[in-house]
Amino acid sequence: MGRGERRFSESGFGCESNEIDEAVCFSPKEGKGKRLWKKVKYQLVEYHSLPGYLKDNEYILGHYRSEWPLKHTLLSIFTIHNETLNVWTHLIGFFLFLSLTIYTAVKIPQVVDLNTLQHLPDVLRKADLHKLQEDILPCLPSLPHMPDVKRFRNELKTSLAYMDFLSSPSNWHIVELLSNCLPERFSHSNHTDVCVLRSVKEDLANIIAPLLVRPITRWPFFAFMGGAMFCLLASSACHLLSCHSERVSYIMLRLDYAGIAALISTSFYPPVYYSFMCYPMFCNFYMGFITVLGIGTIMVSLLPTFQTPEYRNIRAGLFFGMGVSGAAPILHKLILFWHQPEALHTTGYELLMGAFYGIGALVYAARVPERWMPGKFDIAGHSHQLFHILVVAGAYTHYRAGLIYLRWRDLQGC
Repeated sequence: MGRGERRFSESGFGCESNEIDEAVCFSPKEGKGKRLWKKVKYQLVEYHSLPGYLKDNEYILGHYRSEWPLKHTLLSIFTIHNETLNVWTHLIGFFLFLSLTIYTAVKIPQVVDLNTLQHLPDVLRKADLHKLQEDILPCLPSLPHMPDVKRFRNELKTSLAYMDFLSSPSNWHIVELLSNCLPERFSHSNHTDVCVLRSVKEDLANIIAPLLVRPITRWPFFAFMGGAMFCLLASSACHLLSCHSERVSYIMLRLDYAGIAALISTSFYPPVYYSFMCYPMFCNFYMGFITVLGIGTIMVSLLPTFQTPEYRNIRAGLFFGMGVSGAAPILHKLILFWHQPEALHTTGYELLMGAFYGIGALVYAARVPERWMPGKFDIAGHSHQLFHILVVAGAYTHYRAGLIYLRWRDLQGC
C-alpha cells in the first residue's frame, strides 16, 4: 500500500499509512484506531520536521509542538515540551506583578516613614505628655494653651483647619479621625502600662503620619507595572500559542515584541517623572522621547521580515538600544541630586536592572548554553528561559526603585 492510501473492509473499518509508513487504523465511529492516530499525530517532533515559520533556534533539536489544534495547544501548558518553562517563567512573573500592583495600590499610600516620628517612641515609653506637646508643637502651635482634653479636641479642629496641606476636601476626614481617636488615649492619667503605651504609639503614628506625608501622583509608577504585566502575559501567550498555525504565530510574535517595547518604555516613566517633576521641560522631553522611541520600535516589529531568524541579532540590538538610551536621564538625575541619598539608591537599583536586561539580551542573541551542547538543553536551561528569568528579575528590581521614588517625593515634594 502506498503512502497515504486507504483500505476499507465491508464493515467500514479501514487502515491508512501515515507519513512514517506505519499503518494506523481508524473507524467512522471514532474507534480505537482513530484515537491512536490522533495520539501519533500530536506527538512532539524534531527541529528538522518543523515548518519554516517555527524554525528559530537550530540548537534546540527536539520536543517541538507543530501545528496542533487550539484545544491541544492550550492544554499543552500542563505538559512537558521545549516551551513549557518559557510559558511558566513569565506567567508566574505576571501573577507576581499583579500581586505587587494590588499590594502597592492598597498598602503603599498608608506606609509611614517613621523616621519623621522617631522621637515619639521614647517619649511615649516615658509617658511624658508635656514632651509630646513640644514635639507636635510645630504642627499645632496652639497646643501649649490647652488645659484639658475637651479643649484639646476643639483646638485640634481649629489648628488643623489652617494647615495648608489640609486645604483639599479629600483630607477633611483626617481632622475628624484625629479629634475622635487621640483624646480618648490621653483622657486618663493611669494609662501608663507598657501595653497601653505601645498601643498609643502605634495609634499616634498612624494618625499623625498622614499629616506629615503628602502623597504625589502614582500614574507613572502604575504605568510601569501595567507595562510589565502586559509584557509578561504577552510573552507567555506567545510561547504557548505560536505552534497552532502560521497566522497565530505571526500575531503572537507581534504581540510579544510590542510587550517588550512597552516594558522598556514604561520603565522610564517612574525615574523620569519623579526625578524631573520639578523640572517640567526635562520631564516632558525625556518622557516624550522614550514614548516615541517605544512606538517606533513597535511599528518596526510589525514588519514581517523582523521575525525571521537572520534578524535575531537586530531584534536584540534594537531593544538593547532602547534600554541604553536610559543612561541620559539617569546621569542628569545624578547631576541634579548628587547630594540626595535617594538619587544614589535608585541609581544603584537602575544599574542592577540594566545589568539584568543587558545580560538577558546577550544570552538571547548568543543562544548559550545550547550553542555549546545542542540538544542537551531542549527542555530546561536554554537561552530563552534564562532570558525570561533575567527579565523578571530586572523588572522586580525596577519595582523596588519605584518604591523609593514614591517615598522620596511623598516626603519632600519638589
